[in-house]
Amino acid sequence: MVIKHEQLILESNGVRVSYHNITNNIKDIIEKSNIKDGMCVVASSHTTCSVLFEEYVHDYDWNGDEFLQVDLNRILNKLIPRQLTESDYLYPGPKHVQFLEELAAVDPTYPADPATILNADAHIRASIFGSSETFIIKNGQLQIGSVGYIYFIDWDQNRKRKRKCNILLMGE
Repeated sequence: MVIKHEQLILESNGVRVSYHNITNNIKDIIEKSNIKDGMCVVASSHTTCSVLFEEYVHDYDWNGDEFLQVDLNRILNKLIPRQLTESDYLYPGPKHVQFLEELAAVDPTYPADPATILNADAHIRASIFGSSETFIIKNGQLQIGSVGYIYFIDWDQNRKRKRKCNILLMGE
């Protein structure tokens, strides 16, 4: 059995939910791996991101988001409104704020702006959708049908940043 690890670095837009169509990236990784039969796990290492398997839609809104993504966002905005103030949700509590302030003091990549942690909505959305999807590889082909696509989603709308999408291939 062959096991291969790959990683995609994706940049969120920082102003709205970021959807990244990574289908062709995954197909290319599978092709280069020479794995003919096995499985492919696509996973986020971030607690505000998800991997979603959905139909590709050919229509886009003014922001370049597919209509199905816009519809999903509209429904989620009703169920899980965006956190705009510290009183919208219990998260983050005072102990977590203190932890993040201490982290910002030692990690130059972490922002010191406390408004960036007002993202309870992103954490809840990611918890509902999960952080990974597993796909079958058969005869060297990703088994996703003719309209199935793989999306990496960053639910956090508070800041632009680079996100890691991990890919694990196992098979022969």
